Amino acid sequence: MITDNQIKLIVGSLLHDIGKVVYRSGDGRNHSQSGYEYLKNEADIHDVKILNCVRYHHGVYLKNACIPEDDIAYITYFSDNVAAFSDRREAENPEDGFDKTMPLESVFNILNGNNEKGHYAMQVLDVKKGINYPTATPVKMDDYFYKTVIHNITENLKGITFDEEYLNSLLSVLEANLSYIPSSTSRRELADISLYDHMKMTAAVASCVEQYLEERSENNYRKYLLENAKQAYDEKMFLLYSIDISGIQKFIYTIAEKGALKGLRARSFYLEIMMEHLVDELLMQLSLSRANLIYTGGGHSYILLPNTKHIRESLERYEQEINHWFIEKFDIVLYMASGYAMASANDLKNVPEGSYSKLYLKMSKRISEKKGHRYNGDVIRFMNHRNKEDERECKVCRRTGQLIDDRCPICRALENMSGSIMNKEKKYFTVVCEPLENSLPLPQNKYLIADTEESLLKRMEKDTYIRCYTKNDIYTGKHVTTKLWVGDYTTGDTFEQFAEQADGIKRIGVLRADVDNLGTTFVYGFQRKNGDGKYTTLSRTATLSRQLSLLFKCYINELLKKEERKVAIVYSGGDDVFLVGAWNDVIAACVDLKNALERFTEGTLTISGGIGIYPSKYPVNIMAKEVERLEDHSKAMNGKNAITIFDENHGYPWDEFENKVLNEKLSAIKEYFVEEDERGMAFLYHLVELLRNTEEKINTARYVYLLSRMEPEKDENGKRDKYRKFSKRMYEWSKDECERKQLITAIYLYVYLNRERGEKTDEIDRR
Repeated sequence: MITDNQIKLIVGSLLHDIGKVVYRSGDGRNHSQSGYEYLKNEADIHDVKILNCVRYHHGVYLKNACIPEDDIAYITYFSDNVAAFSDRREAENPEDGFDKTMPLESVFNILNGNNEKGHYAMQVLDVKKGINYPTATPVKMDDYFYKTVIHNITENLKGITFDEEYLNSLLSVLEANLSYIPSSTSRRELADISLYDHMKMTAAVASCVEQYLEERSENNYRKYLLENAKQAYDEKMFLLYSIDISGIQKFIYTIAEKGALKGLRARSFYLEIMMEHLVDELLMQLSLSRANLIYTGGGHSYILLPNTKHIRESLERYEQEINHWFIEKFDIVLYMASGYAMASANDLKNVPEGSYSKLYLKMSKRISEKKGHRYNGDVIRFMNHRNKEDERECKVCRRTGQLIDDRCPICRALENMSGSIMNKEKKYFTVVCEPLENSLPLPQNKYLIADTEESLLKRMEKDTYIRCYTKNDIYTGKHVTTKLWVGDYTTGDTFEQFAEQADGIKRIGVLRADVDNLGTTFVYGFQRKNGDGKYTTLSRTATLSRQLSLLFKCYINELLKKEERKVAIVYSGGDDVFLVGAWNDVIAACVDLKNALERFTEGTLTISGGIGIYPSKYPVNIMAKEVERLEDHSKAMNGKNAITIFDENHGYPWDEFENKVLNEKLSAIKEYFVEEDERGMAFLYHLVELLRNTEEKINTARYVYLLSRMEPEKDENGKRDKYRKFSKRMYEWSKDECERKQLITAIYLYVYLNRERGEKTDEIDRR
């Protein structure tokens, strides 16, 4: 449990720079004093320890302060410096002075060799306003905006009780209001770290420092962190810790066909909540808050922890407990591997250069080793001697166990909860410590249940209540919930519904895609072309992680909603996505997402994927495997940044697919055949068959002959002129291997767009 002193340290560190908002709203005093006065007089906070963290977080005031040598203000001061040194880096073309009208710059300005000047619009985090893309349009922050922000925060602070369960609400309040406000307005420095990210990082560092010093029985914070701060920066106070869950794809996609879409989405959401729960349980056991969580998504997480013996032993024990639970519930389908690297404050700010990247390499190596040797002898013997009597195969997940109506308890609970997961009224997902009807099991003897607001308030009064998660809602301190961004957009409940919504042939599309080279980007992405690694710091990778999570977990819902795409998100994590829907809208949604990512990241990141098109009754697990193969094909292409559709013969770099397949050839076919009858479709069937084998001279001749037969008998409205232009292009395209491949794909797409229900299946449909 987090102690009262630790809670005050976290709150004080989270609010230490609140005076910057007050100052920029027109208050003329230094931000330490204005923040102190604001919290005491406006937010009605009177706790001396919290106020000292705000009033004395700069050395110039702290060294003359009349406070005890063990005051937590010293920890906030030290942690603020660590966070500031990690995020503040001199710009490549620095200017003198401060400018409180400066907007937040984009962290993508310097990613992967980029050299841009993008910044964000002046706004709070409001998903309903659409994606806040980096822009080159001049933006000046004004007093009125800062006054609005401080008003929002004041209203919420008055509703918060500063105890453990309200810490997450405070984080949500600060994220909502400070995500697009720069931490530093110095013209000499990059302004790409938000005030929210800086304050959160300060709180994370502070929690680690407090526990590190506690284990060493060090109470003279003044001497250790103020007078001898230089030596403290070199101490290995921290652990950069990572969790990786294997088997997620297998767990999600191995299901029966009945209610497959609901089942997919329920399983995906269950694993997402489970990952958040794993992190929260660990943080609770370690007396830490979600301020220490750097990133979670897609079965991965990164957390900043104290480097103490207690923590290291707890991590080892926790991993063993979770894997034992996985074996009991899911056999060997799911597995947790974790690893950490010891770090100093200087390592976190990449001093000397290269030290920060080495932390990720150490973690990755340790996790890879564990994945290669999952189980020791004791675990294997346990698995081999489990009692398997009276166990049968579940008709949904195919695992053996004690069944209820031919389903294992987890599949049965998932089926019952699948409606609640997509129910807009039941947007609260509560963790309790007792099994309830239709509840889903979670590690550490906890259970998950869906609630309405009314049922949640009643459940909170019981001793069995642990915590609650809510989707896509910035809730204030008046609601004690953990906000999660979740990609949950949908316009249908079944594959059959989406097939019916499709244009042309009634099929569904399945997309799997993820960001290219993201692991390398996290390790080396902020290194400049000349080898300069000064920008490679914890603050920037944390900011990068949060921005990508915003796009793939939050903004993606608005992106699909704006274009009214007939699709459903099965999963969308920190860097990857799985969509199903009407096949033509899945293709369009993939293009939407690719273009949004390009704009959002200023072209610094790309995405590759695969799209398969199937009858609605096609087996889910086979669809998933086939589309994964298509995605792998795109990833294997030179430079990645590609899409593969139908099968491996139709893989293209994105520019080629958009410009040459869609905009050139498909558009040309649509334009010519817009006035043609079914005869035109028949011609295309024959053309594509010949195009597949144009290396044979006889087929080339037949192709030319077939084109000639398309010439209109009457020259009405310039039909013959249109025909000559069209047939000439079709012939020229057939002679070049790349153009011919693009043409075949375009014909496939046109035929699918114009196929009628019940039309006889032909060779074009058998791929």
